[in-house]
Amino acid sequence: MNVGDRVKFLFGGKEKEGVVYKIFPKKVYLRVDFPHQPGKLVVRPIAELEGKGPAPQKKKKKEKKEKEKEEKAQSREQKKGEEEK
Repeated sequence: MNVGDRVKFLFGGKEKEGVVYKIFPKKVYLRVDFPHQPGKLVVRPIAELEGKGPAPQKKKKKEKKEKEKEEKAQSREQKKGEEEK
C-alpha cells in the first residue's frame, strides 16, 4: 500500500473507495469523495484494510444492547411474579 493507491473499505455498512493520503505505522488516512463532502479524510487501521483486523465495533454494541434488553425483560417478569404472590 502506497500513497495514491485506491483502496476499498467499509463505511456505514457499504463499501466505499478512497485514495491513500498518508500512511502511518498502524493507521491510514484516506481521501474519500462523499456527495456533500468531497475530499473528506477518513482514518482506518491498516489491519482492517488488509482484512486482519477485528470485526467493526458497532456489531458488538448492538449485541450488548440486545442482551441488556433481554435482561430487563427477565427482571420485569420476575417482579410481576413476585407482585402476584
